Order: sequence, then structure tokens, then C-alpha cells
Amino acid sequence: MKNFMGGGGGGMGGNMGKLLKQAQKMQADIAKAQEEAALLEVEASVGGGAVIAKANGKLEISSLKISPEAIDPSDPEMLEDLVLAAVNQALRDVKEQSEAKVAKASAGMAGLMPPGMGF
Repeated sequence: MKNFMGGGGGGMGGNMGKLLKQAQKMQADIAKAQEEAALLEVEASVGGGAVIAKANGKLEISSLKISPEAIDPSDPEMLEDLVLAAVNQALRDVKEQSEAKVAKASAGMAGLMPPGMGF
């Protein structure tokens, strides 16, 4: 009886070994992409630069700058809106960039699965 899972003899074992190596490489690529995504930093500016928010790959606001011209004591709601817009935009941008990095690294994952066994 042949050992179909063994190496060297071709057949099914060779394909399984190749698939396993491809999956391990892809897993390493995804881990690397996740590490790179955690290091991302994006900046969002609203109101012509009145408010600038920076977010990192951990989805944390790392910096918030407000120009003195944006501070109007008679209209605090305007400043609140600008801050919310800048923070939300920065978080959306960093999330989008992070997801793109991981998606790129995992793009070939579906090709590793036999037909009918996709994700």
C-alpha cells in the first residue's frame, strides 16, 4: 500500500506538502502585514487645517492640533464638530489602510483551498 501523505514520491503527499508550505508562508506574510499595520500613522485635517488629528494603527488618536482661529467661545459646537470630523476621518483612514495591508497579504489564501472548501 502506498503512503500518499509521505514526501518524495509525488502524488498527493507532494501537493499537501506544497500547500502546507504556501499556507505557512502566507500566515507569516499576514503576521508581518499586521505588524506593519500597527505601525501606521495617518493624519486627517478639517476646516482648512483648523483641526488636525493623527491616528495610529492601534486605532488610537496619537495627536490632536487645534488652531487658535478655530476657538470661538461663542460657538463651541463648531469646534466640537471639527474635532469629531477630524478624529473620525483619521480613524477611518488608518483602519482602511490597515485592512488593505492585511487583505493584500491574504489575497492568495482562497487559492490554497481545493474547490468547494473555500472560506
